[in-house]
Amino acid sequence: MPKLQKRKQKKTSGSDVSSNNPVELKRKDFEKQLAKLQGELVKLQTWVQHKRLKVVVIFEGRDAAGKGGVIKRITERVSPRIFHLVALPAPTEREKSQMYVQRYIPHLPAGGELVIFDRSWYNRAGVERVMGFCSQEETTRFLEMCPGWERAMVENGIILIKYWFEVSQQEQTKRFLGRINDGRKIWKLSPMDLESHRRWYDYSRARDAMLLATNTPVAPWYIVNADDKKRARLNCISHLLSLIPYKEIKQEPVKLPKRQKPHGYAEPKNRRYNFVPEKF
Repeated sequence: MPKLQKRKQKKTSGSDVSSNNPVELKRKDFEKQLAKLQGELVKLQTWVQHKRLKVVVIFEGRDAAGKGGVIKRITERVSPRIFHLVALPAPTEREKSQMYVQRYIPHLPAGGELVIFDRSWYNRAGVERVMGFCSQEETTRFLEMCPGWERAMVENGIILIKYWFEVSQQEQTKRFLGRINDGRKIWKLSPMDLESHRRWYDYSRARDAMLLATNTPVAPWYIVNADDKKRARLNCISHLLSLIPYKEIKQEPVKLPKRQKPHGYAEPKNRRYNFVPEKF
């Protein structure tokens, strides 16, 4: 990442995140660094497929923390057949009657796959706990069970990586207001988002309990300071690449073959096609 001059650190009130307040990262510098990292993600993809690795990457965090943005940058240049994105909706009545982790098990990777969970089984320790969708007893049982279940995953060959995205109160409010006032973003704003803004400290307490119970040597949490979206994206992708040892698989040079000869074929004339109007 290019060296940038930093301003003096400012104190912010009511925030769980400290920031060095660096000067804004220019778009062209961000795109340059992102292109390099995405090139490395392609190499990682080939390595995962070649070695039949099984990788799970979990993205959790406060609402409007920027999880979706980094997931988009990770997945936009790789194959969806290898990098699978899982973003489950609210559970059905049938799923509510199942063992809690049961609905997540079918989405775990086979050999040669990297699965990204945009929210995961940690919903039980976060939104379900805060919003009263589960009992305190169910939350306690989950927090006690989760480290053992994750250990079993790792012992069965899964590389498990967990990220928590954190933003300050001020930045979260700014992003929510941006969604409210931008017709292109209003779809991102749900009643749960509004409630998470109101219940900031309830979510802080739930986060603290979750991290305390599930930050283990086998499956540690990595905290991403997400007040600066561009830096958060670059830092997270760079860190993800550092956690999975990989090598570049040399590919055979690709040579574009010549097109076949038409052998009398001609484009049909006077056929009625429904062409899209060329307005631009």
